[in-house]
Amino acid sequence: MVLIVIASLLSLLSVLAVWTSDFVGDTDRYVRTVAPLASQPDVQTAVTNRVTQVVLEQIDVNALVKELSDAAAQQGVPQNAANLINDLSGPIKSGLTQLVGSVVNKVVTSSAFETVWVEANRAVHSSLDKALTGQGGGAIKLENNQVAIDLAPVIAKVKDELVNAGLGVAAKIPDVHTNFVVFASDDIGKVKSYLRLLDIMGAWLPVVTVLIAAGGVFLAVNRRRALVGAAVGVALAMLLLGIALTVFRAFYLDHLPPGADQAAAGTVYDTLIRFMRATVRAVGTVAVVTAVGAALIGPSRPAVAVRTGCRRIIGSLRGALYSLGMRLGPVGPFVHRFKRWIGALILLVAAVILATWSYPTWAVVLWITFFVALAFAIREFLDTGGDGDRAPTPTTTGGPPPANA
Repeated sequence: MVLIVIASLLSLLSVLAVWTSDFVGDTDRYVRTVAPLASQPDVQTAVTNRVTQVVLEQIDVNALVKELSDAAAQQGVPQNAANLINDLSGPIKSGLTQLVGSVVNKVVTSSAFETVWVEANRAVHSSLDKALTGQGGGAIKLENNQVAIDLAPVIAKVKDELVNAGLGVAAKIPDVHTNFVVFASDDIGKVKSYLRLLDIMGAWLPVVTVLIAAGGVFLAVNRRRALVGAAVGVALAMLLLGIALTVFRAFYLDHLPPGADQAAAGTVYDTLIRFMRATVRAVGTVAVVTAVGAALIGPSRPAVAVRTGCRRIIGSLRGALYSLGMRLGPVGPFVHRFKRWIGALILLVAAVILATWSYPTWAVVLWITFFVALAFAIREFLDTGGDGDRAPTPTTTGGPPPANA
């Protein structure tokens, strides 16, 4: 019981460890995770607003109005008209804001921005490990307890587009480095330490967890009940982790800096942990299927009724095909002789497929379960007993299950 409880708790940490290890150590996985952010409307809006603000801060509207007034005076425009230009700083600033905003939005929503986003994140992925250990550097930084993305490449692209649009003053905008903050918390030091620890354990913790659970089941007096208990424990751990991810999302949004875009921050969070959520659902589904399967092989009345009903259906189908002339030859006795080994092989193949599947979803787990059930049904269909091609008997089609079932 102690081992099963420990394995259930470690299953929760295993999911976190695998996600952290892949997120930090696998560049392709990281890029696939963050790539969709470039096309998310909430993120695009937040980046557009931030870049527009920074660009406008670099343009001296008063100086621009003065240049227009002086140019008008030099062209012989009456002084009253030149003075009128000086009074138009408000409308000019409003129009300039619209122009810059439209250009920034054009850049941020373009396919070119998506390409730049992916290439930049791939190039700076090596700095992610440093970021998680607090050393900073690259496009992802931890400074002042904040996780931030440098938008300098986007601003440079906007500056070029503004110059091409005829706003020559944009050429005077210097290289600007501004951060798009996605997380800020006084506890970031603790978080990055935990993530680093999980990154180290990522490759081994799931294996250790499975071995501990197997040890708990093996040492139990009633192994079938122990297997049910272990599966239920893992399912409850996944439920707890799913709830924790939802609660932490609210914590994450509450600790953003004042003025940060809540919608964009929520989109970033959901994107970064989507593979973890998928893993939580998949592991939880595996646990539930395992618990149900272990319960169905037990001596309870519902389990016996289900098994008996399935055998009657399969036996009736086999009897109908026998009446039409179908014969299995030596296949039936062979399957009957090695029935347990065939069942073990089916489960082993399913386990290998599931273990080698990259981030399986709950749907994948259910499909594998379906094919496992189908394989067991075929095994039962082919099991004609030890007498070869004999006609099905009432025991085969409707009686209680044989002792070796």
